[in-house]
Amino acid sequence: MTRILHVSQPVDAGVAVVLAELAEYQHATGWDVHVACPSEGWLVDRLATTAIAHHPWQATRSPGPSSLAEARRLRAMVEHLRPDVVHLHSSKAGLAGRLALRGAVPTVFQPHAWSFHALTGAMAAASTTWERLAIRWTHLVVAVSGGELDEGRSHGINPARSIVVPNGVDLQRYAPVDRAQARERLDLPAGPLAVCLGRLARQKGQDRLVALWPRVRELVPDATLVLVGDGPDAGALAAAGGEGVILAGPTAVPQDWYAAADLVVMPSRWEGMALVPLEAMACGRSVVGFDVTGLSEAIADAGAVVPQDDAAALATQIARRLSDPKLAAAEGLRGRERAVSRYDRAVTVSTTARAVTELVSTLSARAA
Repeated sequence: MTRILHVSQPVDAGVAVVLAELAEYQHATGWDVHVACPSEGWLVDRLATTAIAHHPWQATRSPGPSSLAEARRLRAMVEHLRPDVVHLHSSKAGLAGRLALRGAVPTVFQPHAWSFHALTGAMAAASTTWERLAIRWTHLVVAVSGGELDEGRSHGINPARSIVVPNGVDLQRYAPVDRAQARERLDLPAGPLAVCLGRLARQKGQDRLVALWPRVRELVPDATLVLVGDGPDAGALAAAGGEGVILAGPTAVPQDWYAAADLVVMPSRWEGMALVPLEAMACGRSVVGFDVTGLSEAIADAGAVVPQDDAAALATQIARRLSDPKLAAAEGLRGRERAVSRYDRAVTVSTTARAVTELVSTLSARAA
């Protein structure tokens, strides 16, 4: 029986969802699965409904003076649990885990977007240098898009072993349903509706979307934008939101919001491959957004991608689909087909688990 320790600082949003679904699959197939993460959050609540062991690991989101203590606590946990493999999710776990282990235990790192994207100036340079050094202590990199892997290599991050496994979607939970009924459930008005789901934070770019919304309203006067989620930018967004902008708060039923939408917008500043566009496509909705890593790779002809610095172009693409329901519907159909053929969660989690199994077997054979 393979014993695996998953490590994550994020306990909500995409990273937590990807980790939970992989851990549950591995547990169901007979692995001894353990998860180290902070004590509270969506991920902890999800684990409480399973037999997967949760080990509290307190860690801050950003690097700083606490990182060495976080690494020491993680090393002590590994020494106690003696896992066959450690799977590090996102940048903080990647930092603490590789400082703690330094290759002593088979180590999988899944960036979920490279750490240097969230930083600027000297900190971004230091983060890039760290990633180049830490790759020597990484036995397998799991990238969620080809673009993410290529981006790492362009910054000198060259893993000895890597695999691209896109994030996956539960195609039964996320499926096309009636728009009118979804709007009734959510008490939403009729008329053109764009929805943006995600953590309300700088990475997700809702501030840019709110800023360009008046231009969309000039082109489609009755258009409504709904921001679904919570986060540190909620107050600023509420203050900045003008006519036609609604902050709906967090939701436990995101598929209702996808169903209600005519269009899903991704204004992110950086990603690896976000879950939102995959879920939106699975629900048969067109997607438009700024050109972040993985987005054009994900949606292809099921929407539109514009340059990061071209807010006017994004406003135009949003307005075009809100005023042309047939275009948005056709892209939604193509998106559903694409989700079914490429982003089935059952396939993606089994692919990752198989890659980890092969890694452990190979390293065990070498050690023997």
